[in-house]
This record gives sequence, structure tokens and C-alpha cells, in this order.
Amino acid sequence: MVSIHLMKTSELYPFILEPAYKDYIWGGSRIPLRFNRNQPEGVYAESWELSDRPEGMSVVANGLLKGQSLADLVTRFGKELLGHGIKSASFPLLVKLIDAKDRLSIQVHPDDASVGRGIGEAKTEAWHILEAPKGGQVFAGLKPGIDEATFLSALKAGRLEETLQSVPAAAGDTIFIPGGRIHAICEGMLILEVQQNSNTTYRVYDWGRVDKAGKPRELHLEQALKVIHWSDSAQVKTTPRPISEKPGALVTELVVSPYFRLERLDITAPFFVQHDGASFHALFSEKDSIKIMCDTGTESIPGGRTCLIPAKLNRYTLKPAGKRATVLRISVPEKT
Repeated sequence: MVSIHLMKTSELYPFILEPAYKDYIWGGSRIPLRFNRNQPEGVYAESWELSDRPEGMSVVANGLLKGQSLADLVTRFGKELLGHGIKSASFPLLVKLIDAKDRLSIQVHPDDASVGRGIGEAKTEAWHILEAPKGGQVFAGLKPGIDEATFLSALKAGRLEETLQSVPAAAGDTIFIPGGRIHAICEGMLILEVQQNSNTTYRVYDWGRVDKAGKPRELHLEQALKVIHWSDSAQVKTTPRPISEKPGALVTELVVSPYFRLERLDITAPFFVQHDGASFHALFSEKDSIKIMCDTGTESIPGGRTCLIPAKLNRYTLKPAGKRATVLRISVPEKT
């Protein structure tokens, strides 16, 4: 149950967001069940938890501004919501939950350089694995020595996966996918994805699937060949890095890029946070309920929900509802 108790009049407070759901062909049904969401039976491939896009807009679910869209909040509050370090006029990130009952297509997204040549929207992303089957894997990056000719020959023969790096993936792992890195999420994965605010995907191969009408999904080979990084065989699994330890709290950096930072907070006592207001903070706790205490009140956040803390609320305390809580925190690094 969502609740807010205002201590003084203010329009800005921690916003709990109602996501937009997507029913793509490869999706499962774990998201509503796993995170105690009141949704009808169906396919929930993705839950767009924090989205400022017309094709899948997040909406405030709590407090005085309940029913307002994230786009409304950005327009109304600007840098008080986003942070003084954010240059974008729209929300800069898209945060999703992904339930891959079946494997996704082999695909690639543009990077900033490709966008500079007039190709789509740039999309660098990271996957934090919430649940994985035994022996789980993802495809990410090319094997060393794979060039365009080898790639196209394998594609023609139906053996494209043989050109890709297969990366073992288990719960707790984080995988980094910069624009230009070809990839595919494999079956059984439940993932929190953080990405640039983009919806440009170029499918290269879709495993011979057809939709309910018996038609294959559209592929985008011509566009993909223009953005794939052919020398990309770098390590894709990140190494967690403890960056702060205080009584009752350990902060571990899972991934940092020019576009987003993802951290894990392991909290066993009230944890006070103070920052310079350069970026909003977004929180997601997979299982544990938490309370956020700030100048405008106390917000209770159930496990499995996403909360947006405006940048102006740059002093807050996180308190586990039980003995401990593990929270994922998302922000944008200040440009240097």
C-alpha cells in the first residue's frame, strides 16, 4: 500500500510510479506475480518503470500529483526534478523490468557517433540480473576476429549465435551493453535494465519466430550493419566496486557510464544521503519495503516498486521496513 504524509506544503516529494507494460512475443508473466501488482492475466514482457516516452509513459501513483505523467513532471519542475547537471529537456533515462520467457532477438542499438550520422536514437544500456535459470547466459559482443563478411555468412547459414560471445549470467550479475554492441537476452532471465531514453532497436535475427498471424517480425539488417562495432569483444560483465561503507549501509557501484550510474545499497539501519542536486535518484527494491524520510514527509515504498526522488530533495534517509533492505539506486553522473 502506498502512503504519504506531508510535513509541510510542497509539490515535490518522492514519486512512486505506475509503469507501462509491453506484451512482446517473447515475454512471460512473472512481473505482476513477483512484484505483487494488481494486473490481469497476460503477457508482461516489459514493465517500463521510469519512462518519459509517449509509447509507454510512467504515471505518478501517489500523493498530491497522482495521475500526472513523468513528462508532466519534467515540464512542470525542470531541473528541480532532473538536477542541475542534466542537460536534456526530457527525462534522460528509461528504466525497465524485462521478463524473457523466450530469448530476445539478436539486435543492436546506435551509439552517439551513429546518431551524429543521422541514425536513430543512441541507446547504451545495462542489465542487472534479478533471476536466471541454472546455466543461464546472454549473448553480448562479437567473438574475436569476427568481421562483417564472416557475420553475414553465419547469418545466411542460420548460425549467427556462433559469432557472438556467450556470457554466463546469474542473479546479481550486471552486464554492460554500449551502443554498437550486438546482443541478445536469453530465455529465463528476469532483468532490471537501465538505458538511455531511446527506443531504437535494430533486429538482425529473430530465431525464425512468427507472430500469432504467422508473420515474422521486421528485421533491420541494413541499419544494424551501419552501427555494429566489429572490433567489440571486450569484457561485458562488470565488477562490483564498494565505494562507501558507513554504519548500517554499504554502497556498491555496479556500473557507471557517461549516461547513468547503477548502485546497490545494502542497508541495515537508517541511512542518511546528502548530495549536490546534480541528478535525481531513482530507487528500486526487488523484495524489501523501505521508508524514505525527507523534508517534505515520509514515503513508504513496497518491495517491487520504483520511486523517483527529485534532485531538489537532496537530503533524505532510507530506513528498512524490516531488519535490512537491498536497494538499487539509479542516477546520472555529473559531466566533468
